[in-house]
Amino acid sequence: MTDVAWIEAAITAARPRAVAALLRYFRDLDAAEEGFQEACLRALRTWPRNGPPRDAAAWLILVGRNAAIDGVRRRSRQEPLPDEAALSDLEDAEEALAERLDGAHYRDDILRLLFVCCHPDLPATQQIALALRIVCGLSVAQIARAFLVGEAAMEQRITRAKARIGQSQSRNGADASFAAPGAVERAERLAAVTAMVYLIFNEGYSGPAVAAAGDARSGLCDEAIRLGRLLLRLFQTEPELMGLVALMLLQHARRNARFDADGGVVLMEEQDRALWDGKMIAEGLALIDKAMRHRRAGPYQVQAAIAALHARAARPQDTDWAQIDRLYAALERMQPSPVITLNRAVAVCKVQGAGAALAMIEPLEARLSGYFHYFGLKGALLLELQRTDEAREAFGRAIALAKTAAEAAHIRQRLDRLIADSAAPPRAGQGQDKQCGAIVGRGAPATS
Repeated sequence: MTDVAWIEAAITAARPRAVAALLRYFRDLDAAEEGFQEACLRALRTWPRNGPPRDAAAWLILVGRNAAIDGVRRRSRQEPLPDEAALSDLEDAEEALAERLDGAHYRDDILRLLFVCCHPDLPATQQIALALRIVCGLSVAQIARAFLVGEAAMEQRITRAKARIGQSQSRNGADASFAAPGAVERAERLAAVTAMVYLIFNEGYSGPAVAAAGDARSGLCDEAIRLGRLLLRLFQTEPELMGLVALMLLQHARRNARFDADGGVVLMEEQDRALWDGKMIAEGLALIDKAMRHRRAGPYQVQAAIAALHARAARPQDTDWAQIDRLYAALERMQPSPVITLNRAVAVCKVQGAGAALAMIEPLEARLSGYFHYFGLKGALLLELQRTDEAREAFGRAIALAKTAAEAAHIRQRLDRLIADSAAPPRAGQGQDKQCGAIVGRGAPATS
């Protein structure tokens, strides 16, 4: 591993803890970010020469805190000094604040940072985007891709979120803005936090070659699961949190089988199930079973139930596609979305055939015209129906929209096979099981 690679991996892993601690020190998002960025620059200069510190997060916290304090001192030279009484009381005030924060019901700095990013003054979309940027350090481009919006629009969204939190801080005081919320307020913010955690997971899950050991994107999945477990520790009787953690565990359990040695996509039906993580699957199945006993179904529980049906099938042909279709129908009622319908179409293809699935997704084309997975599935369904010219066109559009080399290579293989077979006479029922397994949405348990 090159110097830059191991340093990037260490900084990525340490970021949530470091930024959260700096926020606790300064109660200001910009100061926390600036301190962390300065610490990263110093790490890039010193770590290659001195080697990695014993605790990268602690090193970044200390250096970032000192850098931010130096910045405050430089700016304060342009301002008059406060009264001597205020200066003499400053240390005591800081100590009292630390005691209040440490005595909160949830002591983890990262969770405190999540709740600050999910401030009630922010719309849900801004809460999630800000948390992805601040907590996980995802680029604006990555976050924009997760939301299916342009980079400029996402940059504005994050900027507005920071400004609104700053305005709230000015109105209510830093302590009120950044103190740990009470139990009622925590519950109100929970939906936004869980959505943000799952977006972090999907950013890692949908990336290339997440099965590789130490892969940064696979680390995003691990971090999202860790955050989900911490949330579940705080809300121990919340079935939707159980469903969320179960869903992430059941999906991530397939990480070692989802890509081949060259980084190519391996669809679920072609995966070596011996490579699935049995311990992670067992934990996920136990959680979703526990959640269902509460009889308060929600979207995460339904998605986890779908993933559980795949996990319980010893062989691809043992999969209960009819039940998966019914679960997706329930999910559509709870959370109408063209991507959910696209996922359901895979199950419909298995149960009713490619014609029924194609009829289901064709009305979605206007809304999913920029979505790689739509055209990948459409091409597979058209190919199953032996409409080869239309399949070739759909595969071509999918390749043009692919975000990763693995996605493009997977569709290219289908297109090459189509071209090679174009002169051969059609075979009845050709490859139905294979074709219906096309890649669909990010994190979709029905396919990959």
